[in-house]
Amino acid sequence: MNTKNWVAAIALAALSSTAMAGSPWAFQEAPMLAEMVESGELPPVDERLPENPTVVEALSVGEYGGTWRRAYSGPGDRWGPTKLMEERVLKWTADENGTAVLTPGYIESYSVNEDSTEFTFTLLEGLKWSDGMPVTTEDVEFWYNDVFLNPALVPTIDPTFAPGGVPLELEVQDERTFTIKFAQPYVYFLQILAKDSTGEPSLDRPSFLFPKHYLSQYNDKYASEEELAAAAEKYNVAAWTDLWGSKGALTGWWNNPELPVITAWKIETPAPAETVTMVRNPYYYAVDQEGNQLPYIDRIEHRLFQDPETLNLMVAQGQIDMQARYMGLDNYTFYKENEERGGYHIVPGLDSNVWSLVPNMNTTDEVLRGLFETEAVRHAMSIAVDRELINELTQSGLAKELQTAPVMGSPYYSEELSNHWTEYDPDLANELLDEAGLSERDGAGFRLRPDGQRFSLVVEANDAAHAKTLELLAENFADVGIEFLPRVIDRTQWDNNRANNDFQMHWIPFDRLTYVPADPRRIMGSDGYANQSFKWYNTDGAEGMEPSAELQQIYDLWDQASQSASVEVADDYVSQMAEIFVNQGWVIGVYGAGTVVNIVSDKMHNVQANLVQDDIFRGVGLARTQQFWLEQD
Repeated sequence: MNTKNWVAAIALAALSSTAMAGSPWAFQEAPMLAEMVESGELPPVDERLPENPTVVEALSVGEYGGTWRRAYSGPGDRWGPTKLMEERVLKWTADENGTAVLTPGYIESYSVNEDSTEFTFTLLEGLKWSDGMPVTTEDVEFWYNDVFLNPALVPTIDPTFAPGGVPLELEVQDERTFTIKFAQPYVYFLQILAKDSTGEPSLDRPSFLFPKHYLSQYNDKYASEEELAAAAEKYNVAAWTDLWGSKGALTGWWNNPELPVITAWKIETPAPAETVTMVRNPYYYAVDQEGNQLPYIDRIEHRLFQDPETLNLMVAQGQIDMQARYMGLDNYTFYKENEERGGYHIVPGLDSNVWSLVPNMNTTDEVLRGLFETEAVRHAMSIAVDRELINELTQSGLAKELQTAPVMGSPYYSEELSNHWTEYDPDLANELLDEAGLSERDGAGFRLRPDGQRFSLVVEANDAAHAKTLELLAENFADVGIEFLPRVIDRTQWDNNRANNDFQMHWIPFDRLTYVPADPRRIMGSDGYANQSFKWYNTDGAEGMEPSAELQQIYDLWDQASQSASVEVADDYVSQMAEIFVNQGWVIGVYGAGTVVNIVSDKMHNVQANLVQDDIFRGVGLARTQQFWLEQD
């Protein structure tokens, strides 16, 4: 892993333009679209594109056509396909050196005032939804007034969109230009938009935009109670609000081929299906440097696989054109040995995730929660892990033994934090557990909790590929008298358990450790080690569980960071947040910072090597997938 900063500096007050101005050439389009124009199904490409489309500088100008083949694990695997085609008002893209830079998406320009309290955006002139309808600030107003401020759909506004507890405000200038205002400076807003857009309730989360002409018929500001009830019945959900959200039958693009989108591809055959298909959006707003409307690839197919062995067979038989998801280092040797047979090669990436054990600090088991809250127990669990052995046996020695902390390449990186409580010392771990009052053991040698029950931990994972790692962790924990019970479950059930506070410990790739303020919620406990405490913070104590004093410090620091007048001052608060998070040891990092395995067909082009994989950068989205192309026979 290189040591450079992975994130380019942001000039907050700069005016940025992204559109092609007065293009001197005619636009070209895919043959499949030209045929639809010829048959009268579509208007000409000049009428479908914005007046001055966004230009994507492709690594090489590609050929049109083909189907990108990849794999998916089931309906719960919706974020993998989503990251191939998400759109943001600004999004992270890789420059020629692999550095993540903020790039305008479907806007002509944007500007930020001097104190970072107002952010003005101008939509591309002639921007259209995938059904050909215009995209205007009427869609922005619909998002703001009827969705974002609608308590039936957004009962609690996320703190990343309400710094200091005051939600953002919208002011519309004309049909293309609008301004987002905050009550105080918000120097991180653009980076937050690039990561999380404007949040739920949709799967693709296009910043500020919802297709009013389609979704208003399912919104309580426009439809009657009878119409909403009929829609809920039609889609077999309990209430109309269940039609919305990342899993919703309507706003989850993964589920709804009728949903208008602005992405490069749109859903054609939705999940659940043996093969989920996506097809190009004929109204996609971007072109390459020669005026070719993107994307180059016609379709993407996601073929269902049941287990790691099936996926490995698909790779070896050349059935994957480009994929990093589920391609682990534990199979690196197998992948290398089958490159020639499968007609592919490995394009390496840089992994910013730290695979981690995440105790539920808010567990409803009060005795277990008390143990997790004891620093000596957390310390013991961390140093009971033989990270070096696990790295060698499951990652081919290609990862690093790390604590869950900002990773190298992050502006918040600290070698001391990265090594916190990572030394393997089972003797000290046993001493710490004894001193914590867990010296009594049962006949099998496992420690007894204060209530006399065995100190057991049910540890949930959602990918069977990690079975070997979990087995080794179970052995490590058994050596210090803790029973470690791995459970590999379906992703949907795993997500539900997390959301319902019904888990003891999770095994996850802890991400968002590159540019922390792009999504600070991860280290604040959201959807993780302290989700109920985060809910308490987010609702001003109306819901959830009151946080510890240390966790409250993190919340207070974010409140200060999100209202700071300069990036320098804000960054200091974020660094303090990271320091408290790591030193408390609420999450147990095992390994990370390894090589990302991108399986790439020898016919696939423009897949850039050594890009950073992090959820902040939207995973593979950093590579600008609309510029990928396949050689045609």
